[in-house]
Amino acid sequence: MDRMIDDEIRLIPYYRNDEVSLPWYQDLDVCRQVDNRSEPYDVELLHRMYDYLSAQGACYYIEYKGVLVGDVSLQDSGEVAIVVCKEYQNQHIGRRCIMDMILLAKEKEMPSVKANIYEFNTQSQRMFERVGFQKVADEWYEYKL
Repeated sequence: MDRMIDDEIRLIPYYRNDEVSLPWYQDLDVCRQVDNRSEPYDVELLHRMYDYLSAQGACYYIEYKGVLVGDVSLQDSGEVAIVVCKEYQNQHIGRRCIMDMILLAKEKEMPSVKANIYEFNTQSQRMFERVGFQKVADEWYEYKL
């Protein structure tokens, strides 16, 4: 079931769409932000990642003004992850999506939501902190519900 965040953003449950999603994970800057890897994803790795996220909880594509621009997931463990392709970063899309994942976690009666953010990824750290996450350990941020 889709989740409407506002008049610009809709979350669409994951389905295989390599043509759109693979380019996000072939951007080396995005790969570093997300997985601290210096090599792009291939289709096999992309499928393994999405299959894992889908099996562990809720995984959505982020649609912004009719264009798929990234993905966001909330695992049953409470861990949240998000990717917004470079062209659409710094437009508060990620912030709005994370706020919706907090609402989803509340709906699921989770005690908290956590995010693993690499030490060098100050852009993501700032975004999560602005939403209300607090640093609780090296590279871990948490939002208590």
